Amino acid sequence: MNRSDIKKILKTNALAPKKKLGQNFLVHQATSERIVELAGVTEEDTIFEIGVGLGSLTVPLARQAKRVIGLEVDAGIVRYHQENDSLPANATLIHEDILKTDFTRLAAESGGPLKIIANLPYSISNPLLFKFLEHKEIMSWAVLMLQKEVGMRLCAAPGTKEYGILSVLFATCATVKDLLHVSPEQFHPRPKVDSVVVKISFHPPTRTDYDPELLVKVVKTGFQKRRKTLINCLSSSHLLAMTKEQATQALKETEISLKARGETLTIDDYIRLTKTIQPLL
Repeated sequence: MNRSDIKKILKTNALAPKKKLGQNFLVHQATSERIVELAGVTEEDTIFEIGVGLGSLTVPLARQAKRVIGLEVDAGIVRYHQENDSLPANATLIHEDILKTDFTRLAAESGGPLKIIANLPYSISNPLLFKFLEHKEIMSWAVLMLQKEVGMRLCAAPGTKEYGILSVLFATCATVKDLLHVSPEQFHPRPKVDSVVVKISFHPPTRTDYDPELLVKVVKTGFQKRRKTLINCLSSSHLLAMTKEQATQALKETEISLKARGETLTIDDYIRLTKTIQPLL
């Protein structure tokens, strides 16, 4: 399916890319096939596709996987596929918003941990990534097309400008691999930014000696104001409600400099800090 095909389908079926849904349709079939190949999809897999669109990814997915279950929020797109019977026999389409979807139900339907592929609307990438973290116990892997900036955050190292909350939290439960860079010319309409395909492979946490919910609060606090020192972030955060004395004590016990900033801490630093903070609260 190329750009001309997509434009024709949209026009014939009275459809148009919806800006509020962040719809950018892949127009290079070779790229879609390459994403499926790099994802490592097998003939035993049940794959959940987020945002089916016109089926650019669905078709090569269905050729490789045992079953594809597509979740599509756009009623017009769902109607198009239903009226034209345009998807392969082993692909099922569900009209549903992924941000409101019960992941436990999806895992039960697939008979195991979730395997997800998506050309994501950039507007929902952050909330969806946090939803993955909330359900990490039932996630196998996710291959996502993301805005390049977001994808680089997931792979970033401490001290870099890309390093942030998602970098730390995904490091506790997953390995993130940069698979493919995709230019704006490969979409209709063309986005204003470059894209990247990443694979997030989830694994059991390497450490379980800390409170994961408190870790999230500590990490969010550490990055809430990047120009502030960590001690000032901790003592002014509504998430933790710590005094400056408590923050000072926690950093000293953890052997973290009182001048340190949140973006310089490693995942191990954050876990040690979380363990130190817990009894202080």
